[in-house]
Amino acid sequence: MDSEIRDTEIRDDQHYDVIIIGGGPAGLSAALMLTRARRRVLVVDAHAQRNAKAGHMHGFLSRDGMPPMELLEVGRGEVLSYGGVIVTDFVEKAERGASGLGNDSGSGSGFTVTLASGCVATARQLLVTTGLTDVLPEVPGVAELWAADVHVCPYCHGWEVQDGALATLATGPMSTHHTLLLRQWSDDLVYFLNGHPLEDADRAKLTARGVVVEERLVSRVVETDGRLTGVELADGTVVPREAVFLVPQLRPNSSLLEALGCEADPETGWPVLGPGGRTSVPGVWAAGNVADPSAGVIASAGVATVTAAQINAALVEADVEAALSRPVAAA
Repeated sequence: MDSEIRDTEIRDDQHYDVIIIGGGPAGLSAALMLTRARRRVLVVDAHAQRNAKAGHMHGFLSRDGMPPMELLEVGRGEVLSYGGVIVTDFVEKAERGASGLGNDSGSGSGFTVTLASGCVATARQLLVTTGLTDVLPEVPGVAELWAADVHVCPYCHGWEVQDGALATLATGPMSTHHTLLLRQWSDDLVYFLNGHPLEDADRAKLTARGVVVEERLVSRVVETDGRLTGVELADGTVVPREAVFLVPQLRPNSSLLEALGCEADPETGWPVLGPGGRTSVPGVWAAGNVADPSAGVIASAGVATVTAAQINAALVEADVEAALSRPVAAA
């Protein structure tokens, strides 16, 4: 379906009020709001969703347990029903400036977006919802079992493994907090330090909560018939476990924002945003995990609707300014 949309609709109308780059929960929620506001909207989706491998999502009221890809399929249908255009493609380049938009873009001169397919589209406003990348530790088995039996979020996957033989794998400063959090779901919990330091005060907290601290290095996560069955240590010992939780390094997928000149925090690398997801470049907005790495599915979707309302307000203001600048016809 997506290829058919790309070959027909985007060719017929390449000028949009808003181009949304990223078709996850944030991008589609914003698109739904904007299409219902009668805005011309193009969503460019590379189908690289962070939770694509997960079999279910949780914490989303009325959609608890729904497969993430099913949520997006329903969302695409809703956006299309209001006249939105969705293409499966990759944005190669986004630039400031667009011909044919006049002075009513709300961003100065609008934007031009070039897709990998060769299509070129222009927009008055640009919303980036490209998410983030989980940079996993280089422990054999982790990547292979990611989102199956290796997880990051206890709120998303803790219930399903409650009271099981669980583990946390240290990756950095947040890992101890992560371990104490996971203790809520099971009292059979092993914390594998894997060479990371542990403060005495934190060790005392873990001991008080009955968490076993394993000092030996980890060699791999053990997989049997596609499921996690244990954690193997450097000395060959295998500690039987059913699931592993860890905190990956989070990296924003913000290359397009950087190319557009949007300000980023020099320490964290994350985009600097104002109210409603405004970037430092007029007309460029960000929402979802590229804006807030801690946001779950429902939070990403919810905040994106606020951003969409802000974008529509900016377009309304630009429409008013454009109308005021036109000469009034004689009676």
